[in-house]
This record gives sequence, C-alpha cells and structure tokens, in this order.
Amino acid sequence: MKSASFIFDRRLYELLHEEGRTRFTTRELRDAYAMRLDGMTFRLGDVRRYVYEQIRRALRMGWVVLDEERRSRGQVYHVQSIPAHLQLELIDNGFENSLKTACEPKQGPSVVEGAAEPLKPSADAHQHLESLHKEIRLDFLSSMGEAERYKLLLDDMPHLRERVEGEYFEARDRSSRLLGHLRAIEKTLKTLAVAR
Repeated sequence: MKSASFIFDRRLYELLHEEGRTRFTTRELRDAYAMRLDGMTFRLGDVRRYVYEQIRRALRMGWVVLDEERRSRGQVYHVQSIPAHLQLELIDNGFENSLKTACEPKQGPSVVEGAAEPLKPSADAHQHLESLHKEIRLDFLSSMGEAERYKLLLDDMPHLRERVEGEYFEARDRSSRLLGHLRAIEKTLKTLAVAR
C-alpha cells in the first residue's frame, strides 16, 4: 500500500501514547487535552469539537477503532498501533491554528476601524483551506453514506429501530454540520480568489 502523509496534533499524539491509555472516550481525551492548554483562554466546546474531529480522522485511518459496544453517549475508542502505510507528520499548536482558521481575520483593530487596505491572502492560507476542504468533504461523504445506510437498515429491519435509530440521527446531524463546514470553506475560498 502506498504511504499516506497524515498530519496530526503533537499534544494528542502524546496523549494517545501515554502509558496505560489503550482506550478512551471523547470526554476523557478532551479533558486531558484541555489540561495541556496551559495559560490559554478557550471554550471547552471548541476543544471538544477539535478533539472529536481528530478522533474521526484517526478512526478513518485505522489508528483508532470503535469499541464493539456502540453508544450514543460516551463511546469508547481503542488505540491501535499506527498503520504502516501512514507517514505521520506531527504539528504543534493544532488547536490554536484551528481557532485562527475559524476566526477571520486576525489583524485585529485595523480591520475593526475599517482600514481601506484589502486583506492579502497568503498561499499558505489557501493551501490550508484546500486541504481542509478535501478532508471535510471526505468526512461529509462518509457521514452521508453512513446515514443513508442506517436509513435503509431501519426501513428493511424495523425491529432494530430502538437500537440503531440513535446512530442514524447522530450520522445525519454530523452530515448537516459537515455540510455547513464545507459551505463556509467554499465561500472563504471564493473570497480569497476574488481578493487575488
């Protein structure tokens, strides 16, 4: 199998490789991650979303697997060894950078005061948005497929409704959120293209 470059947060990598951490929940990992954000002001909801997104990426790559027992809340995950085909690239300040991307623009007061100078989009920002777009699009398609399959299962086997319906709603909600993310990135890319 061809090796694939996988960019991952260094703090999360260290947490996943702490001795004794072979299983975790999103909440446990979020709380441990938040403890490492010393001296930084942040919203716990932002940390949860960021950590959950990273878990989903690791899940897609086969580095993390779901516990056999599926739960709508408090899902347990198991850490596996890093797949041989993954070429891991660790980055610092992943959470902080995700906040900067979400909060445009970062110039501060001059923008608030309505300075006439237009924003100059950097090639780095455009490249980052393009890779984020690809990643979120894959997640979106995966989530849509998951929701579609749950819907078909519910139609074919109504007796499973009580067990599976929660998973279906979760996949559907995730698809809607990811579609929102996709639209925001696409609009931002268009804005950058106009500014060039």
